[in-house]
Amino acid sequence: MNGVGAPAPDEARPAVAAVATTAEVLAHPELHEGLLEPWELRRLAPIRLPGRRDDVVAARLLLRLCVARFTGRPPHEAAPAQYCAGCGRSGHGRPYLPGHPGIGVSLSHTDGLVAAAAGPGAVGIDVEPAARRPGPVAMLRRLLPAAELHAATAEPDPGPALLRLWVRREALLKAGREGLRLLEWTDRERGAVVSVASSTPAMTFSAARRAPAVSGR
Repeated sequence: MNGVGAPAPDEARPAVAAVATTAEVLAHPELHEGLLEPWELRRLAPIRLPGRRDDVVAARLLLRLCVARFTGRPPHEAAPAQYCAGCGRSGHGRPYLPGHPGIGVSLSHTDGLVAAAAGPGAVGIDVEPAARRPGPVAMLRRLLPAAELHAATAEPDPGPALLRLWVRREALLKAGREGLRLLEWTDRERGAVVSVASSTPAMTFSAARRAPAVSGR
């Protein structure tokens, strides 16, 4: 039992998640490219499109901010690593937090939008521009559950429903588990659709240092 005022153990705490524009993250006073590990910088080297490179940098920095928020560590002590179970090599694959096997981490980036999450157990996050439409349906049938796909395509305007379904499935795939809690929302200010899959309820915070928005179930 925790004593009065004692912090809750990691496994009992809510996951934390954030979505931001790439520009917001790169302008954050605590975040800069110097926080990246050498292996991360090596992965950036082949990226020739400046916007694409900025998205990758911002996603990795936002992940550090989420880890810092969850663990109480400063961002420079919140570096993740990656490991690919398929080939047994580091530097790519599923991200994790070295020395903390009980904490899950996840990140996503696309077209000037980034999202990241950290929390106890399995965690996955995905973000897509709200105007994007996945498809065609013939391809989605191979990737998405039939019942959910049928419900989405039955809506008067199936595009937004299909996008929400796609983002939800991506978050679960990144978490590596079914049956997790899902927090889904549309960030209208940034034009983003976001989904977080987590073992505990998730709460969001603003990486732009505005008043925090808290959600979860």
